[in-house]
Amino acid sequence: MKSPFRLLPLVAILGIVAALPVRAQSLVEIYLVARAYDAAFLSAKSQYEATIAKADQSRAGTLPTLGLGMAVSRTALDANIRLPNPAFGAQSATVSASHPLYRPANWLTYEQGQKSVTVAQAQLQTAEQDLVVRVSQAYFDVLTAQDALTFVGAQKTAVSEQLASAKRNFEVGTSTITDTREAQARFDLVVAQQIAAENDLLVKKLALDQLVGRTGTAPKPLQPPVSLPALLPPDVTTWVEQAVQEHPVLRQSALALQVAQLETQKAKTGNKPTIDLNGSYQIAHNEGSSTSRNGSHINSATVGVAFNLPLFAGYSIQNRIKETLALEDKARTDLEAARRTVSQNTRAAFFGVLSGQGQVKALEAAEASSQSALDANKLGYQVGVRINIDVLNAQSQLFQTKRDLARARYDVLVGGLRLRLANGTLRPEDIEAIDSLLVK
Repeated sequence: MKSPFRLLPLVAILGIVAALPVRAQSLVEIYLVARAYDAAFLSAKSQYEATIAKADQSRAGTLPTLGLGMAVSRTALDANIRLPNPAFGAQSATVSASHPLYRPANWLTYEQGQKSVTVAQAQLQTAEQDLVVRVSQAYFDVLTAQDALTFVGAQKTAVSEQLASAKRNFEVGTSTITDTREAQARFDLVVAQQIAAENDLLVKKLALDQLVGRTGTAPKPLQPPVSLPALLPPDVTTWVEQAVQEHPVLRQSALALQVAQLETQKAKTGNKPTIDLNGSYQIAHNEGSSTSRNGSHINSATVGVAFNLPLFAGYSIQNRIKETLALEDKARTDLEAARRTVSQNTRAAFFGVLSGQGQVKALEAAEASSQSALDANKLGYQVGVRINIDVLNAQSQLFQTKRDLARARYDVLVGGLRLRLANGTLRPEDIEAIDSLLVK
């Protein structure tokens, strides 16, 4: 659970926050700001602190209790007969203490409270992992939208040049009006795509701004040439084994089973006796009564042992034991279901990253091929063996391939984080490896 980011002083975090609207930010900087602002994570953190306080409360049943009681009274009588003492009072103070000598249920409750702290730690870790993935996804969503807009703008420039060339060729009579109209139609389509890309970028930036609670966020792009990290370890079995051992959800389920077992033990203590050590010390002062002015001052001390053995409780204890045994079986089944789900999600995430890496390699080859095809079509158009639509299609294919390649790279990076999320080993410092791929 320890992270180097948590050790940063508040001044450093505030400095990052202040710098957000001014310059581009790395993924680590965005994450630090989101960690101090995100409502879901802060809620999980508050729940963790509340669980610690509640666990400390469960210890009270194993410790002595001490109380102080005081009473003051004053009585005034008005009667048709003469009283020796028509007004009198009394004062008393009592200090009482009790210590459980034998209450097994209280100790089991205390043990349950300690396990609840471990559960809360796992829940906080899950929230932290979820925040890492959400921030990274929003970060690369903005970069994807920026790349899409950039490629659409480049395609628009290329199509406008092709449109101008078609118009010139038509004016000199070397091409038909069909080339001009095809280029014009493609240009209008690209303009519409550009408008959609601009809107998509705006929406993605708003989502990232909302996540960090600041405006004007500007993620740093990847540093070319892009070299994606290898998937290590390369064996899916290793990832699944790590998930079974370390996943916070499985730890929560395992602890839930242990708590259920303790609850069964606590239910069985309903048939056992309880022994308490009690003691009190009282000081009492009386000012007499209505018939006597003679007062009294008494100091009394009492020490005793209280023994209580339940003999019959209307079968409530037996039925409670049956209930806890059934809940124990439920917790055991839930643990097995969680283990199967985590294993399946880990395998799916692993093969998803492998597939993404294969797509990146294929798209890199497709980008080079598309560029060669475009160059060949431009040359063919100049010498008259290709028509205008061939060049337009080649341009469209090239820019679409560039866009898909950029998106595929981002998906692989986020997919790597999702894989670690799936097997429960994701840490905030894992994004430092991604930060090293961004422009300096």
